[in-house]
Amino acid sequence: MELDFDGDVAVVTGASSGIGEATARRLAAEGADVVLAARRPGPLDDLAAELEAEGADALAVPTDVREESEVEELVDRAVDRFGGVDVGVVNAGVGRGATDVADIDTEDFRATTATNVDGAFFATRALVPHLRDSEGSLVFVGSYAGQYPYPSNPVYGASKAWLRSFAHSVEAQVGDDGVGVSLLNPGGVRTSFAFDDGESQAERYEAGDAIEPEEVAETIALAAGVGAGATLSEVDIYRRDQLSEF
Repeated sequence: MELDFDGDVAVVTGASSGIGEATARRLAAEGADVVLAARRPGPLDDLAAELEAEGADALAVPTDVREESEVEELVDRAVDRFGGVDVGVVNAGVGRGATDVADIDTEDFRATTATNVDGAFFATRALVPHLRDSEGSLVFVGSYAGQYPYPSNPVYGASKAWLRSFAHSVEAQVGDDGVGVSLLNPGGVRTSFAFDDGESQAERYEAGDAIEPEEVAETIALAAGVGAGATLSEVDIYRRDQLSEF
């Protein structure tokens, strides 16, 4: 399937590294104007400058998705700069609280749900009116952990299970308005994402033993690029040994 995002505007949260960065690169390579959101301004500005040097139009907006006012400003700035939004990628997430449930710290619980639940809601609420106008696409980055019991981090798993239910319910609500909604469930992606032990997924897996962020980005682009009238509702993208955990 050939992808063409010329003239489209894409807002990507969690864009400073990993899946978000790879997605921004992929969409920009296909002609999209990209609005980059993440908490760390340095990497965000560097990515925007790099994409601009490659011929894309990129806007970096430092954003903490846990703060609804910052999310609203993110989308307002995207619309002010580019006139609308055609693609929203709700990707920002954290995984604190990887311990026995009896020992999970309240701060870790709240940090995880504030980003993975509240942040996803704030982003969706701000994006949907503009995606209705453009009959665009909304892509959520979920997780394998949201589909199956996840004993190593119950709070993270529950937050992604919430996201899965939310994504499908939003899909049912806005489909009549021409908005495509997709949910991707990656498992074992080699990124800087780390749980409480401090070991990143890139450190945990050798190249070739897990999914690369560019592979997830390709699937996100495919979901966002499905033609009007269709939607790629849900896609699982796992390591080949993922289900052997059972």
